[in-house]
Amino acid sequence: METMNDFKEELEASLRKIRVGDIVSGTVIDVTDDAVLVDLKSYADGIIRKEDVSEDPDFNMKEMLNPGDEITATVVDTNDGEGRMVLSRKEANAVLAWDRLKKMMEDRTVVSVKVAEIVKAGAVAYLEGIRGFIPASRLSDEYVEDLNEFAGKTLEVTVITADEENHRLVLSARETAREKKQAEKNQRIAKCEVGAVMKGTVETIKPYGAFIALENGLSGLVHISQISTKRIKHPGAVLKEGQEVTVKILSTADNKISLSMKALEEEPVQEEETFDYQEKGEASTALGSLLKGFKFD
Repeated sequence: METMNDFKEELEASLRKIRVGDIVSGTVIDVTDDAVLVDLKSYADGIIRKEDVSEDPDFNMKEMLNPGDEITATVVDTNDGEGRMVLSRKEANAVLAWDRLKKMMEDRTVVSVKVAEIVKAGAVAYLEGIRGFIPASRLSDEYVEDLNEFAGKTLEVTVITADEENHRLVLSARETAREKKQAEKNQRIAKCEVGAVMKGTVETIKPYGAFIALENGLSGLVHISQISTKRIKHPGAVLKEGQEVTVKILSTADNKISLSMKALEEEPVQEEETFDYQEKGEASTALGSLLKGFKFD
């Protein structure tokens, strides 16, 4: 049989005195167009009016909150006139969000945000209900000419500044864009077959070798020692930028493509044996070849 101990926690929660200013947690009971109803496991339920849910003007309660979700809010009033506590998720978020944002910054957590508006020198997006700024230089890993192209876009960002005292939140999509692009590049490099021969164009020449833009869209390095069978003092002695070359893939270790031109020069060329064609359909070696090596008196 159930005893009073089985309901101890529920009883203590129901009798706990809740005051204005307290931060409480509960479970979403219902979400309407105007408010969110919360079960506080106390002597009264809570209500969060639409304007007190989030600072984000685009926050859609019915899409973002569902019955059963856990929610944290600040007590604004202990009675709304109908026996419910008036809560503010926005106020609680303002208190707790900065701790979460600082943790995100420390852990370099990648999160998705939607660009809410374009402003001078950047864009605005909301994270944890806090207004964040993404500088133009941090919207992408490439130069952004038209900021308006990012309006309404969802970006994967990291927190680079979380200054609670000055209420300053700065986000960046540049690092995640670079990492994503590098990961895709690494996958393509991994598919390259060592020993494959392909054509390419000399991109840049350095004292230690030349970078080749390959026909598969990737690029690799021909070290100076792999350019020619002859010893050269500088790659420019043999190559020039824009020159088309044929190279062999030596290695794809550490996600870097190592190429060789010398390896193709060193590969032996097989001599083809000459055959005479006979109309009867028979093939025989040339007469000179047959007689070669015989001595005649």
